[in-house]
Amino acid sequence: MSVAPAGRTHLTLVGATGMVGGYALRYALEHPDVGRVISIGRRKLGISHPKLTEILHRDFADCSALAETLSGQDAAVFCLGAYTGAVSDAELRKITVDYTIEFARVFRGSSPGAAFSFLSGSGADPTGRSRLPFARYKGEAENALLAAGFPHVYLFRPAYIYPVEPRKEPNFSYRLLRTIYPAFRVLFPNQVIRADDLARAMVDVVVSETGQREGPVFENRDIRTMVDSLQPLRVPGRRI
Repeated sequence: MSVAPAGRTHLTLVGATGMVGGYALRYALEHPDVGRVISIGRRKLGISHPKLTEILHRDFADCSALAETLSGQDAAVFCLGAYTGAVSDAELRKITVDYTIEFARVFRGSSPGAAFSFLSGSGADPTGRSRLPFARYKGEAENALLAAGFPHVYLFRPAYIYPVEPRKEPNFSYRLLRTIYPAFRVLFPNQVIRADDLARAMVDVVVSETGQREGPVFENRDIRTMVDSLQPLRVPGRRI
């Protein structure tokens, strides 16, 4: 198990096998103020790093077994999620709401002073009145996190997340948006964000505490402003 140098952030990352979570992991491992990263997920990452401790956890409906692992953490970056249409409505709510609440419950109990950075989405509706299940579920998860007792919660609501690297798009809408992205970002700059830029902001806000005055909710425009203020950090072979 890796050991963080004194004074550096102990960071827990959930969802590192996903698009945004993958970039968050790379950025966190290269960040000079991050001393240790615990990655928790259902699939192996396939990488190794002196700062990295990988924990496989299959059932996020019950995170009780993670209590000891999560002790003494300074922050969590939670990127676990699913695309609308990729799973049933019941499964979407379970992943979006139930898994988030369960992990937050155990993490808060083990590291009560930690900050929490959450990947929500544009249109998230904390009132629960939206006709869109995704918006209602993200809003419900946001409400639960704000009520969980963390000293700092940061809710990121990106609009269209540009994948940066080629991938198999989850549906037609994403294939279309990727195709028109060059024009879309010029015409509607506050409706798009690069996946790597979003990941940097989510990590930096809990490591460098850049969002304490502006939070807890960061819409797409706010995320872009945060990214513009960050110093460049280069990962060999990648723009991050």
